[in-house]
Order: sequence, then structure tokens, then C-alpha cells
Amino acid sequence: MKITSIFCALILLSASCMKGKSVDLVIHNAKIHTMNDQNSVVQAIAIKDGKVVEVGPDRQIMNKYSADEFIDAEGKDIFPGFADAHGHLMSLARMKLSADLFGSVSMEELLVRVEKYEQRKERPVIVGRGWDQSLWGSKELPTNDQLNERFPDKPVVLYRVDGHAVLANDAALKKYGINENTHVNGGEVLKKEDGKLSGILLDNAIPLIGDKLPDFSDAELSKALLEIQGELFSYGVTDVHEAGLTPRDFKLMRSLVKSNKLTIGIYGMLYPVKENADFAKKHGFLKEKNLLVRSFKVIGDGALGSRGALLKQAYSDDVHNHGLLTTSLSDMKRYSSLAELTGYQLNIHAIGDSANRLVLDLIADYAKRKPDHRWRIEHAQVLDLKDFDLLASSGAFPSVQPTHAVSDQRWAEARLGKERLKGAYAYNSLLTRAGMLAIGTDFPVESLNPFLTIHAAVNRKNADNHPIEGFLPEEALTEEACLRGMTIWAAFASFQEKTKGSLEKGKDATLVVLDRPFSSKGLYQPNFSYMTFIKGKIAFSME
Repeated sequence: MKITSIFCALILLSASCMKGKSVDLVIHNAKIHTMNDQNSVVQAIAIKDGKVVEVGPDRQIMNKYSADEFIDAEGKDIFPGFADAHGHLMSLARMKLSADLFGSVSMEELLVRVEKYEQRKERPVIVGRGWDQSLWGSKELPTNDQLNERFPDKPVVLYRVDGHAVLANDAALKKYGINENTHVNGGEVLKKEDGKLSGILLDNAIPLIGDKLPDFSDAELSKALLEIQGELFSYGVTDVHEAGLTPRDFKLMRSLVKSNKLTIGIYGMLYPVKENADFAKKHGFLKEKNLLVRSFKVIGDGALGSRGALLKQAYSDDVHNHGLLTTSLSDMKRYSSLAELTGYQLNIHAIGDSANRLVLDLIADYAKRKPDHRWRIEHAQVLDLKDFDLLASSGAFPSVQPTHAVSDQRWAEARLGKERLKGAYAYNSLLTRAGMLAIGTDFPVESLNPFLTIHAAVNRKNADNHPIEGFLPEEALTEEACLRGMTIWAAFASFQEKTKGSLEKGKDATLVVLDRPFSSKGLYQPNFSYMTFIKGKIAFSME
């Protein structure tokens, strides 16, 4: 790409530089996907004070505007900055600071990784994140027997990839007071056949340990967050809907925004604990630079991989288990009242068909009082076929993560059976009923790479292009629908459609110039950002 200063432009582009309205930047000779209502593709964009002044054909923009800087995009694809409509910046930061278990293909590999981490880090408790027993060829959750052998004295706490299960050794269970008589609503402390603890904690049992673990320092978390921001910018991701903030994490993120270190757009969802609820009641919405907070996040059930998703009928591979309701219906109604009082959006994690039905009924009831509430169902992963019409009438806004479909396809049918699978990962059916989808990744559960998301949504395949025919290919999204879910529909889902999500006059000049030609069909093709702009300023460049 060629970047031309005004002095060079006087020679090379004298006609356009010496007449017309003055702007800060013109990008031309591009393929600009505006994502406006007409899905227009144009060649040039004029930018001033961080806003889009005009988009249009090269000749029109070059003749109409003089600029301090011209960029010849050399035919590259340009999109509005991608939004990840469901991610976990703070969880990924902690994962980076913990023992990395992501992709471990056996218990032995997991143990080796934990041992190497212990050798590098001096921590009173070893914390690891990212294991997934389905990669080990095992249908069942592991026990802590081998963990106890390797670590008989030092507490070890290892989070499953989805964060809805923990494997703890006996030393950790003892340290945090968990025994055979421990019971918690909405969670489970699993036992082995002999009645002894297996070391597995599910959902609401996890805080019995998790809330007491020594956390990383603000300095450590801040450093990790800024590294993650750089990685997101390198993919052209300019906005993240942060799906759940504790009071401490909210304060840390806010301080980094105030100091201009964290510049990525953040739509923060607060966990509705007392301190966060008090903040919302006192201050209402928070719009502070690139941070917008006006929503609550509620976790309605567990995850399918750990059999914690709440199902109407028992799991096909565990006939005595229906999953877990992690937030009671009475608490959901209480949080609904809090959201109504403060004007906040309510975004509820619902994976199983039973949890989704409970949430749909709740949202439908609220919609009678406020039609444009945009309350979201995060994941909407498994729906009873009879409930899709209720989705259409409820006003619920589905927020989905296409890479879950291609990751879970290894075991989804075993959990659900063939019939129930017809309402699972049904993104096209959800779109047909709702009219819009917000699309994200759920990182660090999945990769934050948006091009894997597009491949999964359009082709229903993973990075290795499996399965060959695609997983439930009838539920694939069109390329346009997927891109809208990552741009303008994600902006609408966060009440930011007037300023973000498309490249139109008056909106933020936040955009990505892709390194390679954009393609969503066929085999997975890696891509990256060549340049990422936040409000007209370069946030990332390969040059």
C-alpha cells in the first residue's frame, strides 16, 4: 500500500489536493464493503476528525477532497472494524497468566504442562485453564487420581475450556473446605463410584474454590489485556462485547480506558452483584471514551460439554442428568426488575432447550412493556423446535458463536440425540425468526480469530475443513448475514448502530484493511488485518 503525505500528493495528486474540502485522510483504490442497507461496495473514503465524511467512487472522492494524507489501498478489501459480540477479555488475560492447557490431547500432556508451569512460576496455588476431555478420546469427565499422584501437597485447580467445570486435586479440595457433604444449588461436586470426591466441580460449585483463589495483580492483568488488544487489532477486531464483568475487573478495565491504554471498543456487561447493581442505580449508563456499559450478564445454565446445560429431557448419554439451572427463576425475575429499573439491557446465557424456554418466556413478558428492549440470549445453542416461533414473537435478540458448532460436532449428537440436534446450533433458523444475529467467538473458549468464525458460519467447518460436508449444513449463514452479524447487527445489539457497524457519513471511521483478498467459500483461508483504524487513527499496521 502507498501512503502519500500532502507534499507528495502535490506532485502525484495535485488536482485533488489543491481543490475541494479539506479532510484528514482519504483511502482510495480500495474495495470498501460499507455494510450499509444496500450493502454498497465503493472505492474511496474521506475521513475527518475520526468520522466518515463520505464514501464513493474514486474519481468523486479524489476530486472533491484535499487531504493531509492519501492511502492507495491497491485494491484491498476494507470492512467496518469487526465486532466480537461475545468475548471474555478478562478470562483470556487470566488464561494467559495461568498454565495453558488449551489443546492438550491427553491427561499426561495436561500433567506435563502443569509441571512445567510450576517450574516457571512461584504461585501458592497452581491454576490452569483450557482442558477438554473430548480431545482425549474420553466421553467422561476426568478424576483427580493422577493429579493427586503428581501434586500430593500443592493445591492445583484446573478449569475446563468452557469455564463450567473445574478439576481440583485433593490438596485444593481440603484447603478450601470441600468434602463429601458439600452441596450447592445450581452446581455439583461430583463423586466417584466409591463415594469419594472425583475432583470435578460443576457450575455454581466452582466459586467455592474460584472466589478464594489468589488472583493476579492489576499490573499482570493489564499487561495481558494490552497484548490481547494487539492480537485483536491484528485480525481487524475493533470492538468486543465483554460478557461479564466483576466489580474489580470493571474498575481495572475502566482505568485502562481512562489512561488511553485500552483503546479497543468495549461494550461491558456487568454481573448483577450488589456493587455493580448499585453503580447502575446511581450512575445509569456509562459512556466513557471507548467504553460503554449499559447491560447486565446473567448465567442461566451450564455448558453442554460438561453436561451442565439445562435440557427438557435427560442427556442421551447420561439418562439421569438434565443439567443445571445456575440462576433460579426467581433471581432471573429479580435481575429483570433491576434491568427495567436502570434501563439496562439484560443478556442471559442460555444453552440448553429448557434454559432457552425459561429465558424466552421472561423476555416475552418484558417485551409487552418495552418493545425495543433488545434483551439478548447469549448462545441460544439448543432450542426445542416448538420454541422457535416464540423466539420470533418475544423480541429476544440471539447472540451466537458459530465456532461452537464445529468444535462441538465431535460429541453433540451423543449429548442430544438426532432429534434434538435439529434445534441445535441452528443459526439460519434463529436468523429467520429474529431478523438479526449478533456474532462472536466466546474467546477464550474458542479462538478470537474472526476468519474462523466466518468459515464456521458459512461453511460449517473447522480450520481443518472438517466435517467434509459441513456440520448441519442446512443451518449455514450466508456471507452477508455473517458479516452483518459481526458489524452492523452487533452494533445494533449494543445500542451503537448510530455510530458504528457500517462505513457511512457521520459514523466512526473505524475499519480494517485486509491483508489478503476476502473469501469465505471453500477451504479455510487464513487472513489478517493489513491496517486497522480506530476513529481514523492507525491502531495496527503490518508496515
